[in-house]
Amino acid sequence: MPSPASRSHTGVCNLCEAICGLRFEVEGDGPAARITQIRGNPDDPLSRGHICPKAVALKDLHEDPDRLRQPVRRVTGADGQPRFEPISWDQAFDLVVDGLVRVREQHGANAVAVYQGNPNVHNWGNITHGHLFFSQLRTRARFSATSADQLPHHVVAHWLYGHQLAIPIPDIDHTRFMLILGGNPLASNGSLMTVPDVRARLKDLRERGGKLVVLDPRRTETAAVADEHHAIDPGSDAAWLLAVLHTLFEEDLVRPMHLTPLLDQVDAVRRAVQPFSPEATAPHTGMDAATTRRLARELAQAEGAVVYGRMGVSTQAHGVVCQWAIQAINLLTGNVDREGGALLTSPALNLIDMKLMGPGHLGAWHSRVRGAPEFSGELPVSVLAEEMLTPGRGQIRALVTAAGNPVLSTPNGRQLDTALAQLDFMVSVDFYINETTRHADVILPPTCFVEHDHYDLVFLHLAVHNVARYSPPIVAPADGALHDWQIYAELARRYARRAWALERGGIRQRLAGLLTRGLVGRLPPHRLLDLGLRRAGGRVTFAQLKARPDGVDLGPLRPSLVKRLEQRRRRIRLLPEPVRRELAALTDLFTRAAPPEPGADGRPALKLIGRRDVRSNNSWMHNSARLVSGKPRCTLWIHPDDAAARQLRDGQTVTVQGRTGQVSVPVHITPDIRPGVVSLPHGWGHDRPGVALTVARAHPGASINDLTDDQLTDRISANAAFSAVPVAVYGCPRRPHGRSRTATIRA
Repeated sequence: MPSPASRSHTGVCNLCEAICGLRFEVEGDGPAARITQIRGNPDDPLSRGHICPKAVALKDLHEDPDRLRQPVRRVTGADGQPRFEPISWDQAFDLVVDGLVRVREQHGANAVAVYQGNPNVHNWGNITHGHLFFSQLRTRARFSATSADQLPHHVVAHWLYGHQLAIPIPDIDHTRFMLILGGNPLASNGSLMTVPDVRARLKDLRERGGKLVVLDPRRTETAAVADEHHAIDPGSDAAWLLAVLHTLFEEDLVRPMHLTPLLDQVDAVRRAVQPFSPEATAPHTGMDAATTRRLARELAQAEGAVVYGRMGVSTQAHGVVCQWAIQAINLLTGNVDREGGALLTSPALNLIDMKLMGPGHLGAWHSRVRGAPEFSGELPVSVLAEEMLTPGRGQIRALVTAAGNPVLSTPNGRQLDTALAQLDFMVSVDFYINETTRHADVILPPTCFVEHDHYDLVFLHLAVHNVARYSPPIVAPADGALHDWQIYAELARRYARRAWALERGGIRQRLAGLLTRGLVGRLPPHRLLDLGLRRAGGRVTFAQLKARPDGVDLGPLRPSLVKRLEQRRRRIRLLPEPVRRELAALTDLFTRAAPPEPGADGRPALKLIGRRDVRSNNSWMHNSARLVSGKPRCTLWIHPDDAAARQLRDGQTVTVQGRTGQVSVPVHITPDIRPGVVSLPHGWGHDRPGVALTVARAHPGASINDLTDDQLTDRISANAAFSAVPVAVYGCPRRPHGRSRTATIRA
């Protein structure tokens, strides 16, 4: 029971996409206030009382002694080693602006790069005010976690539906048949499908007579509760999805129904998938033809069905083809814009309708070294290191990272680690000295999640139920602390003054930019939200959001896509030209048997895949003792047959080697993974010197991205291909790779 002095607060956990509603018990006032209890909010219309271990660890994050609470700069100590020392905000802002302007003056705007990590879209101050600063850099060297994760989704949505955020969401609360490929919502709480309380929702699916089928090389938590689990060979999902499309056409199961008047190029799709029969693709997928045909029939005949594919199908060499095929299957079976199928959401503040996010574009320019295409103004993160390491005009010489840790979360992390050590200047907006920020010259720490208010601007576009929620701060920040939006607003103000002479355009244009940045920079996010909701037509007002902290229930997902397309006089061109060309190129690859390639040990290479854990949050949250307690989770899963062939025993430390490097990690022998496949979780590897994360360093694990390959990318979008990376596994230790420069913090 809470003490008599405690107060209850309603808020959300915005650590992951589920944005679960929470109830906080707090004792005390001001910066000294203490969170005593966190539990799920049963009155939240989206999460319905659900809570996962990460939400409880919000208290740990707030109280973490390793979390930076004032700016620091990297200096060289008397011993010649780098270290960090605290400085004032005024000093920090001046150092950042001086460093960035100096590099821009000497080498041009594109010599300054930006990397925005995943938490940027979870923290609305980054979205409302980050652009004020980043847009002034005038650089094409923009990168984000999007291209390490979800870029194929956005490319396909842009092509088919006219906007990168127009992603139809599975109507999980009403579907009768759900097919999941490469997704594990029981561990992720949904991804590009905001779905808290997913276990109860999947139980409801079964109770109404529905069926859940999972295709995944591993028996995931979601696969364990499915009606059927099929261990497909990693990297072959595109072949299997094309075989499903082939079956729909061959067995006359194509019935677009209400979508028929809007669909173009149906016959072109029929011709393009004709070579990919279930029989021809079976040797590549490991899925027998009879099972493929049966599942295609069940999908087509269900009263409301949906195919959903996530990380395992996006982060591979054929990610765009996979996401295109998923949309094509849903469209051709009439399950897009249909109850129980895939539907667009109706958020109170719609970024698409209000034109607050561009529709997207692919290949407007390309990267300097490899010629990889940009998407919506961002280059794929797979090329970031080479753009730093390759001399010449446009070489990246300075970097701004915002809430990101690309050394652990992007491919070939060791190469990027080396590249960061060679930069002329680096600044990070982050509250930890982690594997990436340890290279920064200046670190600017914002407040943490419970110290500022929140409204979810992005993930309500992806939620399985329409809601609107505003959460005030739970506890007050320390005196002198700045929110992320305040950091970006001040950087924008100071940079604008210093970079006036570098700005392009006439004086009138520059003055207009200064005025806009000045006005928006002075408004906190909640004022912008108020203005945005008024502009959106008053469906929900800010006053209503404040008065109803549990959230405003806007109802279930409803069909709206057809109406939207008709209003815009837009049709769905079902076969984009880049996909047509790629399908022609894949015909031989997926319809002719090929011998397995040997690995470094002379055996056929094992295929490395990632793994998600509900107690992890990408590359961070490992500094919470409660989240890393228990048995080690950073282990290499391997099938008993593969272990026996290599004479491995359970718990033994093994060496895993790929093209880019090697790691040592304990092995876990289990039948819950397909033979020929090994799995290592994402986000570990905290043993690099200079990382100021006490708990994480005591549980370092190994980074899967010391094995993933920056040269392996999706063939259309250059999204990172983390799945099916060829590796060899040895039972004996191998010579380790070297380390790079480090820094420690001293008061």
